[in-house]
Amino acid sequence: MNHKYCNNLFRYSRLKTRVVNIGDVPLGGTYPIRIQSMTNTNTQDTKTTVEQCIRIINSGADYVRLTTQGRKEAENLVNIKKELRKKGYHTPLIADVHFNPDIAEIAARIVEKVRINPGNFVDRGQPFSDKQYSEEEYKAGIDNIRERLISLINICKDYGTAIRIGVNHGSLSDRILSRHGNTPEGMVESAMEFLHVCMNENFHDVVFSMKSSNTLVMVQAYRLLVNRMFKEGLVYPIHLGVTEAGGGEDGRIKSAVGIGSLLADGIGDTIRVSLTEEPEFEIPVAKKLIGYFSGRSDHPEIKEVPGILVNPFRYKRRKTNPVRNIGGENVPVVVADLSEEKFISGSLLSDLGYQYNLQECNWKISDQATDYIYLGNLKSGLIVPGSLGIILDFDAWRSYHNQKTNLFPLFSLSEYIRSDIRSEQLKFLKIDYPSLNDEMIDILKKDNNVVLVLQTQNQNGMAEQRALICRLMDNLNHIPVIIQRDYKEKDPEDLQLKSASDLGALLLDGLGDGVWIRNKGPITCQEIISTGFGILQASRVRTTKVEYISCPSCGRTLFDLLETTAKIRDATYHLNGLKIGIMGCIVNGPGEMADADYGYVGSGKGKITLYRKQEIIKRNIPSRNAVDELIRLIKINKDWVDP
Repeated sequence: MNHKYCNNLFRYSRLKTRVVNIGDVPLGGTYPIRIQSMTNTNTQDTKTTVEQCIRIINSGADYVRLTTQGRKEAENLVNIKKELRKKGYHTPLIADVHFNPDIAEIAARIVEKVRINPGNFVDRGQPFSDKQYSEEEYKAGIDNIRERLISLINICKDYGTAIRIGVNHGSLSDRILSRHGNTPEGMVESAMEFLHVCMNENFHDVVFSMKSSNTLVMVQAYRLLVNRMFKEGLVYPIHLGVTEAGGGEDGRIKSAVGIGSLLADGIGDTIRVSLTEEPEFEIPVAKKLIGYFSGRSDHPEIKEVPGILVNPFRYKRRKTNPVRNIGGENVPVVVADLSEEKFISGSLLSDLGYQYNLQECNWKISDQATDYIYLGNLKSGLIVPGSLGIILDFDAWRSYHNQKTNLFPLFSLSEYIRSDIRSEQLKFLKIDYPSLNDEMIDILKKDNNVVLVLQTQNQNGMAEQRALICRLMDNLNHIPVIIQRDYKEKDPEDLQLKSASDLGALLLDGLGDGVWIRNKGPITCQEIISTGFGILQASRVRTTKVEYISCPSCGRTLFDLLETTAKIRDATYHLNGLKIGIMGCIVNGPGEMADADYGYVGSGKGKITLYRKQEIIKRNIPSRNAVDELIRLIKINKDWVDP
């Protein structure tokens, strides 16, 4: 199978796509990556919507998208656009349409781009019914799409309006689900049906998105889409986004894992970071993500590895031999760098997730407890739990390793080559890609107790570490690896975005048995550790806390999403491992939270419907009672523990 989805896995360059004109801000080709956000106001409220548009634009957005769920909202786009132009703002506007082709046709006469969702544009996104479609029925569905879409295309041609074909993992049609399931393949097939109609009508002002709240599904879907477009011979602009990413640290890390992983391979012409926060707060985050990859094409050469063994469209973790609790079937570990600390205090151990209980004379270990700490040359006495591994530089380890069983050496390359320690317990070896020559491979083949700490100084560090792991897969596939990255950040948000992009891109491909984030700057050890665990969870390789699948809010939202999300977090933050969906409306809600344990979905003005998995448990609960009802539901199903 042809796995090509970007220009080159080891040499960064932007994927060159067809140019699409959106107003006077072109998209694709060699134009800059554009930034956008979406209003969460009532689109019938001209004044409030215009004010929010201006805040979004002043924050740096290239485009503004508006909820357009009905005829009145679509018709009021004229007034919103008129007021913005009157105030000197000429930013292109995008109408976000679901369910109703007629609304899309009204909007296409007013704004510069219309977003439609193939899952409900014609097929209406019916719940999966297990219906088996005959060839005639399946083809009739495609014919129906063609008929309705051609009408919109003709209007767009007349008015110079572009179309985004925006597929959402949570809202594939019943017809697509019947044949492809709720899969990345199904998402791409849904998009291609619409693309083929556009191409047959010689309409090419088309942009595509493949969004999901699951970063693994999202990245695979985008890669598959580009792969299919390569085969079609024409690559259209790509809009990147992780839906329902949430807010705060979790929302930023999850967005960076998904969006950053694709930007790292040169994919993406416009992005929206969907945070459960005010929309103007999304823009600076998007700017930072894009900025991290600017100028990367000048990175030092990375020797390509032929015969890549990773399938970019199917997740499969690289299989390694376990060494202590690293590799094999073990979840990826987190290493904390404490080499600058002069004293390991009780409060510091608490930050690491370990607390000593004096009454019970034992250690209490949290779900986000660091697995290993690196202490460099520290030689003072330590009182730490035996489950916490301590990594020391080789000389320091050699001086007193016989005193404790949880001390492990970290070798430099020269120390490892000179040392005769081959068959002892776990050991760590620092290595980078240029150092992994044939001689080192021959030496490492004889060692079943070594874990490699992958380092890089390359500006395109993710690609160099990818090359290193691929080289191991050809020669030393049994050896576990910890991905180490060094940063110099002052702001925790900057560290979150950069490290999530770098590490997430590898973890989503099953490459990595641990993460080790180091930062020279004022960011605390606890913040760095939290970032590491957040990246593992966002990459779907280790779950250590509640995952909130919460939408960013829009004009369809039927309750105060920010306030409600905060209430649910306050009540459930301690239920580690649960997934809770918090959705403003039913457009994408039930589908996007398909793998959530519990769902809280707006079903009417001030009304909430609660889900357990994909099953509706209780409908139309007054929103003032709904959080208590959610907690009651969790308790009934025995998933509740007291804080």
